[in-house]
Amino acid sequence: MSVSYGSSVAIDVDLDFQRYVERRKGALEAQAREGAAYAYGGDLRLKKTLDSIKPVRLAVESTGRLWRSVARKELLDTATKVSPQQLPRIDALADQAARTLHIPRPTVYVVPELGAHDAQAFGTDEDAYIVLSEPRVRTLTDAELLFVLGHACGHIQNNQVVLTTAHYYLVHAANRFLKWIVTPAVMALSAWSRRADITCDRAGLIASKNLEASLAVIEKLGAGPAAAPVGEPAAPEPARGNPRGEALRIFAESAYYKALVGGSGGLTQAEVDGKVGEVLSP
Repeated sequence: MSVSYGSSVAIDVDLDFQRYVERRKGALEAQAREGAAYAYGGDLRLKKTLDSIKPVRLAVESTGRLWRSVARKELLDTATKVSPQQLPRIDALADQAARTLHIPRPTVYVVPELGAHDAQAFGTDEDAYIVLSEPRVRTLTDAELLFVLGHACGHIQNNQVVLTTAHYYLVHAANRFLKWIVTPAVMALSAWSRRADITCDRAGLIASKNLEASLAVIEKLGAGPAAAPVGEPAAPEPARGNPRGEALRIFAESAYYKALVGGSGGLTQAEVDGKVGEVLSP
């Protein structure tokens, strides 16, 4: 683009923002297609309906404004940015998870507290962050932390970050939203979030390739911040009473996952999702 400033001098400036947007959109679509190869069908179906629910749409828009104006700064003010110099162990595992899932390496932070969460994906699909809770992750083994990071990367790969961010703030900062949108938006996003966790548990297992460690993390997730350290030795068997654990066991029998770990045979994606649907049904 040539811009004239009232003289014979013209400055060539590349201001083709639309071209950038299209390239970025193409990258996100390719990323989502790869995620869809393992994503839980119930997650994909429900996610498509969320934009038609007015309270959810308004909550997502409001969260976007909140995140850009104050929430990002509030959350990350006390955070430590993960790098090879600071928290090198987490840095190396984050690299590994992103490479395994074929996504660009996300920026990772560790904060002093994140409620009952081990990790959370925040931001937008174009500018996503993974935030880890220091007291929740410091006792994780490498395999367990790789599952947690892979799970968070799964939210990024499947373009779920605006929804996870909205859900987090609706639950933890409801007073910042119009009262009438909070309850219906939380109900809808919570129903979707349970299904999104099934998708992202699969991403975590793909990243860690360690079913026992993945099940050990899942078993602790519902116990809250006062639970025993996740890194303590734990047999995977108790997760059989946990629908998420059962769902992940089923995925581990899929042809998709077996091929990743050098096996053969296995269930089709349709068979996996059918069995998982039965497990998740009331």
